[in-house]
Amino acid sequence: MPAAAKNPRPCSIADALALVGEKYSLLVLREVCLGNGRFDQLVRNTGAPRDVLATRLRRLVDAGILAKRPYSERPQRFEYRPTRAGLELEPVLMTLMAWGDRHLRADGDRPMVIEHACGSELVPQVTCRSCGDTVRHEDLTARPQAPGWTVTGPTAA
Repeated sequence: MPAAAKNPRPCSIADALALVGEKYSLLVLREVCLGNGRFDQLVRNTGAPRDVLATRLRRLVDAGILAKRPYSERPQRFEYRPTRAGLELEPVLMTLMAWGDRHLRADGDRPMVIEHACGSELVPQVTCRSCGDTVRHEDLTARPQAPGWTVTGPTAA
């Protein structure tokens, strides 16, 4: 068996999910992007147990996704804000929300609508940076860059 077959495909999606793929991590990011960065707000709005939330916050700060800022000296308390890396994840949240609205809310009762600065409701879509076309599955071609891997899996040694 080739050496690459013993390990899963090298993948940036897997790497990102290892960091933010846990439910409460994405919900924390949702809240801080909405401006709710204080611990008590995060507990209330995510439903995360306090110990789990503290662990997630520490991990997101260590990864450079959130920044921790003091807002009170006595008692010492902190709020969390998205960093540039955290803000770059906001389109992922918007796309997940839109998918959930379409596929998990059969009644059409959406819990939140996001408006763009122009005043219109945001409907996120992925577009090609070069031509501006909306991305469709049938227009994509994967080109693996990891040595020893093809689209279908590891190459023979």
